[in-house]
Formats: sequence, structure tokens, C-alpha cells
Amino acid sequence: MQTIDALNHTLNSYLKPDQTSQVTRAYYFAEQAHYGQIRRSGEPYVTHPLAVAGILADMHMDHQSLVAAMLHDVIEDTGIEKSAIGEQFGDTVAELVDGVSKLTQMEFESLEEKQAENFQKMALAMARDIRVILVKLADRLHNMRTLGVLSTDKAKRIARETLDIYSPIAMRLGMNNVRMEFEDLGFSILYPMRARRIDAAIRNARGHRKELVENVRSQIVATLNQEGHDVRVIGREKHLYSIYKKMKSKRKSFAEIMDIYAFRIIVDSVDTCYRVLGCIHSLYKPVPGEFKDYIAIPKSNGYQSLHTVLMGMHGVPIEVQIRTREMEDMANNGIAAHWLYKSDDQGANSSQARARQWVQGLLEMQQKAGDSLEFIESVKIDLFPDEIYVFTPKGRILELPRGATAVDFAYAVHTDVGNSCVACRINRRLAPLSEALESGHTVEILTSSGARPNPSWLDYAVTAKARSNIHHFLKHQTRDDSVALGQTLLNKGFADFGTTLDQVDQDQLTEFLQEHHYTTVEDLLVDVARGSRLPAITAQQILSEHVAGTATAGRDEPVAIRGTEGYMVSFARCCHPIPGDAIEGYLSSEKGVVVHRDQCNNLADMRENSDRLVALRWDDDVQGDYPVELRVEVENRRGMIAVMATRINSMGVNIEKISTENKDYQFTFVNMEMHVENRVHLARIMKRLRDVNHVRKVVRVKN
Repeated sequence: MQTIDALNHTLNSYLKPDQTSQVTRAYYFAEQAHYGQIRRSGEPYVTHPLAVAGILADMHMDHQSLVAAMLHDVIEDTGIEKSAIGEQFGDTVAELVDGVSKLTQMEFESLEEKQAENFQKMALAMARDIRVILVKLADRLHNMRTLGVLSTDKAKRIARETLDIYSPIAMRLGMNNVRMEFEDLGFSILYPMRARRIDAAIRNARGHRKELVENVRSQIVATLNQEGHDVRVIGREKHLYSIYKKMKSKRKSFAEIMDIYAFRIIVDSVDTCYRVLGCIHSLYKPVPGEFKDYIAIPKSNGYQSLHTVLMGMHGVPIEVQIRTREMEDMANNGIAAHWLYKSDDQGANSSQARARQWVQGLLEMQQKAGDSLEFIESVKIDLFPDEIYVFTPKGRILELPRGATAVDFAYAVHTDVGNSCVACRINRRLAPLSEALESGHTVEILTSSGARPNPSWLDYAVTAKARSNIHHFLKHQTRDDSVALGQTLLNKGFADFGTTLDQVDQDQLTEFLQEHHYTTVEDLLVDVARGSRLPAITAQQILSEHVAGTATAGRDEPVAIRGTEGYMVSFARCCHPIPGDAIEGYLSSEKGVVVHRDQCNNLADMRENSDRLVALRWDDDVQGDYPVELRVEVENRRGMIAVMATRINSMGVNIEKISTENKDYQFTFVNMEMHVENRVHLARIMKRLRDVNHVRKVVRVKN
């Protein structure tokens, strides 16, 4: 168990005496504040903040973070106010404690929503002071170490949350030691049997390979010493969870995973890293394509090292990492390594600068997310990067997760570039926006002032920034579409009474909005568009009952559909209406107006609820391509489908889907789904198909 004397001994090695005494004073303050409180393990509660401070001291964190660690539960668990902490230890510490304090327990519909809301608050606290997350990670680490006293269900819930959120955050901040402990502790709690078996297998394998590992290590040391390099060579072992993940994702046995020998070489300078690399490559043959230079291009969390894979004795692969002592410290403790915190950012190292940039990105996502669950999903995407490095035409390097596309690249350059993106060039050739990028690609984005994000981009956008910006734009676009459609429908309702929305008495409209709890007219129009309110009844309520019987010639005037209304007008999949068809609409809750062919069987059932039916017609300037399905009866002959597909493609029409169904031994039904402009276009396609030899019949599928 950590004691204050042991902690002071650690602190005296790197803090000034007055700073150490401030941490000690915070300990006695916390001890008094938590007096009488006991942890589930039976220990005095103050042992928890003391242990959290000990974890941060091992990372050589500054004294303000350590004071905040001592006091992080004081505000919530005792009656002490934030202002009292500010008076005793300064406003900076008070803000840290307030940010780290266990978040207020709120009632949410689900556990996921609660976690998401808490994380959202934590992101806001991190934006004020990045040290908040470091104290929070140390707090969670000590809680993970002491989960044994909790019930199995609660322990598993905390372990799952740690693996889902806190472990990736530690990785994103470069804190490898914390991440590995999170993963191993979480793994042993969630899958105790698997953890025990893998641990036993590692111990067994370690004994068998000890001599070979030592031989390789001594060979490397002897070669490097001979060249005059003073180095430290460490045999490196994978931890439990990483072995389990590799076995699961790559479907490999334990023996295959462990059949790789890994070493880390620690040197004194960057120049020596490259010299040592040359010596190692002369000792063992390097495996082509397995060299990575993370010194020239660091990972997004600040990690730097040279990675190479060699073919050793007896054909055994050897992984080698070469780095300086500073890089080793950065790899283990990340943002916490050599902490130097200044409010004006002067002196902050590149890792801390990257971390702050990441937090700023979190804040942007948080502002654009619709709710906390959507925000945390975006963050999870952002927390699991396997980076690639691509270039702008001017040579700037951008880091993107593996699988990223030109859409992700466009949003990484700037949000406005992403929103107005229309095409891209990859290595000077035109390429689809959906093409996955690879390291070394040079990407150029082509934009247009009138362009807008396409909903289909969500199918292949990978980064959280791209996805959140697309969602944000589409939501606003959806609202604009809804307001426009709602106004058209409500005006149709008012036409029954010989007036329009603009002509309605403003006092009557305001009274209606207040009575039905609408803040603005736009909110009412959105509800009308979504089908939550029926236009005719809403118009009648606004104008009041005495006009209910007065109708005019505008009553049956159909609403014109252009096909570009957006998300609140959809086309029924049961009957596939196309321009030229006689159509009718059904006002559906949440989907807005659903357009059907007037002969559709489903529409016949809906006519019982005639208040929700809307008279529609196609506008003269209708645009777009519309899905339609044809059923073709053909003789069973080889190559018939290819002949029909060629005929259709020659008319510039793409076939979306083809399926076949045998009628009997002589004839087959071929179902084709394609996009057409209108009934005239469809008629030409059907005529072209009927002209094909051995085609007996072509009909349009109606339902």
C-alpha cells in the first residue's frame, strides 16, 4: 500500500521542496475531508487518492496534477465546496478538481447514454485543462486494480467501459504503460479463463525460448559494441490482451503468434538510431516491406521509433524497435512524459500540442453531434486509428486512419473543402471518392461552390471528423427540406378555406403556437412535413372552428413533386413510381410524404385513413433517375442475360440488380432493377428488350 512518506520520497527526486510540501498538505486535507469513509475493501478512503497521486508521480507529473489527484473526490463525496479548494490551493487546482470530480449521477434511459453523457462532460473539462484526463486515467487505473471487491456484474461493466473508452484514450495520448495495464486487467476480468490459459502458455513458452532469446540479444549487443555504439537491448514480450486480439483477428494459434522474437534497442541520439539500423540489417537480412520510420513521420499520438523485421537464425522472424531514451519515455508515458505545462503553450512539447489539437477536434464533434450517443460513437471511430500518411499537392503530410478515402482527406484539409468536394485526383489520376487511400498517395480535391455533401459518403467515410460534419450538414439540410415541404402541405390545407399561411392573422397563429408549445412557425412546419400533424386539421385549428365548413376550389389542387425535395419526400419501394405515372401521397409519421402509384395495392389499404392522403402530381420540370423493376420471360438459352444487359447498357442505363427464377425447363423469368428518367424512357427500354430474339414477354412489376 502506498504511504505519504513513500510518495514524498518519489516527489523529492524531481519536484521542488515547496511543491512537495503542497502535495503533502493536500494529502492531510483529503484525509480530514474523507474521515470516516471506508472503501469496499475495508481500507480508509484516503488510500485511493493517495494511490492515484502515486501513479501520476511515477510519470513525473507536475505538483498541481498531484494535488488535484489527492482532492479529486472531495467535492462530490464530502461537503467541501470548489471555492474552499480554490482558497487553499489556488484556482488552477480547483478547476482541475472540478473537472476530474466524479461526474454527477444523472438518470438516463440506458447505461450507454449515461456513459456517453459522462464522457461528453469529460471532453469539455479536458478542453479547459488537458491534465484533467491524466488524473482521470490514473483514477480509473487504481479502480481497475481494486475491482476484485466488487460484484462480478459491476466489475465486468467497468472493465468493458475501460476497454471501450479509457484504454483507447490512453493509447491516443501515447501512454502505453497505462494502456497495457488497462487492457490486461480488463481482459482478465471479462475473460478470466482465457486470460489464465494464455498467461500459463506464455510462462511455458518463455522457458523454452529463453536460451534462443539470450543468444540473439548477445549477438546484437556484441555487433553494436564492436561498431562503438553504447546501447541497451531489451527482449520485448507482447502482453496478454494483444496476444488474444492477434489470435482472434488473424485466426492464428498461440504458437504462431509467439513464433516472433522482439527486441527494443535504446540509444543516445536520433543519428545513432539510423546507424544502429544499418548495423542490424548487416547482421540479419531485413524482410522487404516491413520497415517503418516513425521518427521522420511520428504517429498521431507522438510515438517515434524505427521498426524493422529481420530473418534470424533458423528462419525465425525478429522484430526490432530502435529509439532514443526520450522516445522510450514518450512511448511509455506519452503526453505525461517530461510534463511542462504553461497556459500560453510555450514550452509544451509536440505530444502535448497534438493532444490539445485532438481535444479541440473533440469539441468540434461535440458541438455538431445531435446527442451524446452520436458523439461517443464518433469518438470511438477516432480512437482506433491505424495510420496512413498521404500528401497534399503542396507536399504537406496528413495522417489518416487506414481505410480512409478522399472524403476523409477533404475534411482533414478543411470542413469547407469537404462540404464542397465533387471529385478527386490520386497521384494525378481521376479516381472515385470512395477509393481507399494508401501511404504515399498524393491527393488533390476538386471542389465546386454549389456542391453539397452526399448521404452516400457515410458508406465509406471513416474519420470521425468527416462523418460528424456530413451528419451535421444533412441534419440542417433535412430541416430546410422539412420546412419547405411543411409550408407547401399547410398551404394546401389553408386552400380549403380560401387563404394561405402568409395571409393568416398573426395573433391567431401566435395563439396556436403557444397553445401547442411550438417556439417558432418552422417547428410547426417540420411537424407537418413529418406527418406528426395533418395539414387540413392544423389549418382548421389555426383558423378556429367557425370556418370549418367553408371550402373552396383549391381543395383538390394536387401538390407538384419535382424529385429534388430532399428527405421528407420518399418514393415507395412497393410500386416504384416514376415520372409520368399517376401518383398519390400518404403522410407518414417521421417519413413525411411517401409517394405511391395511384393503383398501388398498399395505397388501397391506406385509403381507410383518408385524412393522411395527399393529392400529388409530377412537376413539369421533374428531375432525377427513379428505380423501376421489369420482369422478362425468356427462353432458356445460353448468354440471354448478357445480351439483354448489353442492350440496356447501350442506352446509358445501369442495371442495379438481376435475379432469375425458372418457370419450367423451357422458360425463365429474369427480374431486372434499374433507374430510369420517366415513363417514356422506360417504354423505350421495354421496346428494345422485346426486340431481342427469344424474349417472349416484358412487363413492369407493379407491386
